[in-house]
Amino acid sequence: MPARLRALATVLCTALSTAALGVAVLLLPAAPAHAESRTVQGGRLDWGVKSSFQSYVTGPIAKGSYSLTGGAGTVGSSQFRFPSATGSYDGDTGAFTASFAGGVHFVGHRESDGSYQLDLALSRPTVRVSGSSGTLYLDVVSKAKGTGAVTTSSQVPFASLALGGIGMKGGGTAVVLRNVPATLTAQGAASFAGYYTAGTALDPVSLAADVEPAAAATRRPTPTPAEPSAPSPAKKPALKGDAIQDGAVDWGVRRTFREYVTGDIARGAWTLTGGAEDGGALFRFPSGEGTYRKGHLAAHFAGAVRFTGDHGLDLGLSAVRAVVDGGRGTLYADVDSDAFSADRVPLVTFAADGLTTRDGLAAISEAPARLTAQGARAFAGMYRAGTAMDPVSLAVALTTDATLPALPDLGSAADETDTPSPSPASAQPVASDTAAGDGTPVLPIVLTTGAVLAAAALFAVAVRRRRTRPSAGPAPADED
Repeated sequence: MPARLRALATVLCTALSTAALGVAVLLLPAAPAHAESRTVQGGRLDWGVKSSFQSYVTGPIAKGSYSLTGGAGTVGSSQFRFPSATGSYDGDTGAFTASFAGGVHFVGHRESDGSYQLDLALSRPTVRVSGSSGTLYLDVVSKAKGTGAVTTSSQVPFASLALGGIGMKGGGTAVVLRNVPATLTAQGAASFAGYYTAGTALDPVSLAADVEPAAAATRRPTPTPAEPSAPSPAKKPALKGDAIQDGAVDWGVRRTFREYVTGDIARGAWTLTGGAEDGGALFRFPSGEGTYRKGHLAAHFAGAVRFTGDHGLDLGLSAVRAVVDGGRGTLYADVDSDAFSADRVPLVTFAADGLTTRDGLAAISEAPARLTAQGARAFAGMYRAGTAMDPVSLAVALTTDATLPALPDLGSAADETDTPSPSPASAQPVASDTAAGDGTPVLPIVLTTGAVLAAAALFAVAVRRRRTRPSAGPAPADED
């Protein structure tokens, strides 16, 4: 066979094998000669662990749930999104390593003392690729099925990844993998608390990571004579009157509400304006101004978010304000919708006894939050007062050189992937009488949409009412 035909046949065979495996790889340009390892900075990994396991945990047998930590979010009907990729990529060899932030914690089968028989936490996923195969590593905390023994393990080689013979060599600025088949390893099975055996197929893995340009990786600074280093400046005090220098509130509103907005019922979206930023699982409201004094905070923040969609969904939140006093916090916002509009609405309360001051920052991370009665009006009755909302994180700079926590970094390469539309998480999975094929006590997921349709109908009825803008009562004033 002529050389050109052989080359063409090789390309076609590779493409066909990739399609058969359901893997899509963003091929990078050919690597330049003697390319050096380059930094991976920014990006995300999407993975559902195992959809049937999720269904089992949240279904009528385990009657459990999952929670997200460290900036992890959700995407699609059953995937978790882990942000902030860091690592390295070698275009010559195709070697790729990327670690991601965040985690997911599953619990189920609650005991009379409040503990859970099923208790599994997976966090800090790391993907390492060499040649045509790779491995997914995880930090795992698990309670063994049967014995209840708790094991904590760091960077367990949890799943093997098959890339279908696709070459990873290149010199571009992104690595994007879609739907890479994942298989549970022996170590992963052991840390999975005995729910699955080695060789079990897990959900496929997708990732998108930004890679430092080759020119930046090879650039070297011109040597200059060393000069005596100046002493480090002392922390600059806050201005008179305890005025804060900067600040930010991170809040995702409610995970299931975001999924409802973008799901098959509302078929909507959200828009950020005024400097608000998207952190994947949360929104950041920046540019804090206000005062902080001995545990008391009164501050307002820039930015706005607006949710729109079918069934009359149109909800805007702006002028976010946080007040903390006596270990209790309240998050306010101006609410704008056809159903209910008012200024300084106390949306949620949150536990603020964890507010601490360190390195010029007063901060609290992922404080549990509950919807207020007036907040329930803002959501047109979709949620009752007292409903658990997404946790609140806030940080305010008390000195001019203090640094706010970094926002989760989804990377620009994330735009290269096709993201499935989330199905409404308000719809709860119910049991099927069909056993799982691998013999484990997991149940296939069947979504019921009655609850979501009912909520949508309530929202649609509410927006038909005459538009009003009552005052929800002023928030406590800033201290001078």
